[in-house]
Amino acid sequence: MEISKIGEFGLIDRLTKDLKNTNDSTRYGVGDDCAVLSYPNSEVLVTTDMLMEGVHFDLTYIDLKHLGYKSAMVNISDVVAMNGTPRQITVSVALGKRFTVEDMEEFFSGVRLACEKCGVDIVGGDTTSSYTGLAISITCIGEAQKNDIVYRNGAHDTDLICVSGDLGAAYMGLQLLEREKRIYYDMVEEAKKNNKQMPDFQPDFSGKEYLLQRQLQPEARRDIIARLREAGIRPTAMMDISDGLSSELQHICRQSGVGCRVYEKNIPIDYQTAVMAEELNMNVTTCALNGGEDYELLFTVPIGDYEKVEQLEDIRVIGHITRKELGTMLVSRDGQEFELLAQGWNPLKK
Repeated sequence: MEISKIGEFGLIDRLTKDLKNTNDSTRYGVGDDCAVLSYPNSEVLVTTDMLMEGVHFDLTYIDLKHLGYKSAMVNISDVVAMNGTPRQITVSVALGKRFTVEDMEEFFSGVRLACEKCGVDIVGGDTTSSYTGLAISITCIGEAQKNDIVYRNGAHDTDLICVSGDLGAAYMGLQLLEREKRIYYDMVEEAKKNNKQMPDFQPDFSGKEYLLQRQLQPEARRDIIARLREAGIRPTAMMDISDGLSSELQHICRQSGVGCRVYEKNIPIDYQTAVMAEELNMNVTTCALNGGEDYELLFTVPIGDYEKVEQLEDIRVIGHITRKELGTMLVSRDGQEFELLAQGWNPLKK
């Protein structure tokens, strides 16, 4: 069905007609000029992300349901990275005429799946037209007690640097998708050139399912926050890894006025990531440092919490904070030190 047949408000009604609010702080959701939220005894956390077709995603290899899920989850992850609890989101899209009502229902089903998984209410948004492809803007609202919020600027000398999960898999998943896309387009060009029918094409993803999952279906690490609370550990600084470990570490060090030492041997890397990097003749450590889109948590804790952290599943100590004058350094497997450069994702850099 063409969206023009039901119009903007018809589309909104169709996508939101059976939404149910689950949070007490959601006084009123979709249906008026503004959502009404109530946070009388806690701090409010607000984050916004924009995702642009051709910059942040490629509809050649991500379906709309996964795109909706990922769009919501990366915003939810920002609230989690502040040690907060996500409660509501607003969803805005700008779309061209090539998209149908069913396309938007598929996208919205992914958004709803992510929200239901994290206990988040959808409370509003906007729709408009676009002449340059699909654009998505999502705002996530959360809450936290004042003393629980963790910023990027709280790291201190001797603090331990920790990460959750493993790194580089999402980037390797992207490289895999890009490789198969190039193979497909090469086949199309060859068929056109020789005036032949396009042969059936089946991408080769066997044994690499984890990499695809990490790229197409990231998860906000609410479980890590829960484990830290249960263990009585409060991070001194924290953020999620969206642009790459190296860039995020630079953010924490710069805003905290400190330096760091990160040990290459301690960076957690999944087996499929290492195999894919070798297959593509890429340095796996570089991929883990600079790849981005892992949405794992990077955080620092006091050195006195070392034994507690070591006992927690899926958390790895990868280094420690130093004085600012000692710089931000990567210590290689053979003990050499190299300056840690912020080479992660930067959409506005030439």
